[in-house]
Amino acid sequence: MNQQRADDPDDVRRIGHDPDVFEAFYRTHLDTVQRFVARRVADPHLAADLTADVFVAAVDAAAGYRPDRGNPAAWLTGVARNVVAAEFRRQGRQRAAVRKIAGRRLLDPDSVARIEERIDAERETRQLYDALQALRPRDRALMELVAVEGLSVTDAAAVLGVKPATARVRLHRSRRLVQSHLRSPHPAVEAALSPEVPS
Repeated sequence: MNQQRADDPDDVRRIGHDPDVFEAFYRTHLDTVQRFVARRVADPHLAADLTADVFVAAVDAAAGYRPDRGNPAAWLTGVARNVVAAEFRRQGRQRAAVRKIAGRRLLDPDSVARIEERIDAERETRQLYDALQALRPRDRALMELVAVEGLSVTDAAAVLGVKPATARVRLHRSRRLVQSHLRSPHPAVEAALSPEVPS
């Protein structure tokens, strides 16, 4: 199946019961999900586990997909955000250790090397996450979706359940605050926070 087919709203709802549709969806969105996870975690075993968890969660939630709340990529970003947030809560309760041990047994050295390369490639973006800690949680989530994940303001607003105009106002305020916390940021980080934000 091609990318257009994999992004068809009706096909998103079918990923839980049609293996061909799921495979097309997985191939279309795997790189996006891997980047999303690598920007947030530095352990390759945990990154591999979370990437798989995002697609499992997408299958579970597919029947409730609503095209009016965002395109398939934006919807999957929302799913990934929830999965990663849930994992961070588990870590806070000391539950991450079991997952790390299990993940190490399943990954061969080549897989670990590839994941480590992706994590290294996202090191500069993790600088941005340090600066984002200055924001309120709702503003931080919006900035992450637009400046880091590359969603339009409209799609990010849909993921977060707010109006696009409200999102634009919050983004404008947040951008100034984040820039004041960045010390000599990498050019890629500066570009992500440029005033030209897609709408």
